[in-house]
Amino acid sequence: MKLTSSSFNHGEMIPRHHGRGFDNSAPSLCWEDVPVETRTFALVCRDPDALAGTWTHWVVYNIPAERCCLPSDLGRAIETSDGIRQGLNSWGESGYDGPQPPSGVHRYYFTLYALDEELDLKGGAPLHVLEETMEGHVLAKTELMGRFSK
Repeated sequence: MKLTSSSFNHGEMIPRHHGRGFDNSAPSLCWEDVPVETRTFALVCRDPDALAGTWTHWVVYNIPAERCCLPSDLGRAIETSDGIRQGLNSWGESGYDGPQPPSGVHRYYFTLYALDEELDLKGGAPLHVLEETMEGHVLAKTELMGRFSK
């Protein structure tokens, strides 16, 4: 599986407008070469360089298998009309909240999981609940890492 963005390449700087203190717009994300058994996808964005420990910026799950890109208009909805659900980030909000490091350059990992089932999980779940629910159902995973600084 491969995860890409038209906003930045792996290891490159994430454009400022994706930062929480700027437009806070989610980057475009698309994927390819997925396992044929995939029923849904989940996506998580984390910052392992945060002072308080790994910081979660985005939690999305039950993305239908027929999708090859994440819709850019998810906003803060905990569930969309086609069943995509968003969990809580480290700010306690649903939806995307972009990079906002206090200093230095931080790394942001967008991890996509191909799952063998639709998760029986309501919108608004925290990351640890998503991870527990996904256990034993991950067919493949891939990551895209971008960097961001103030």
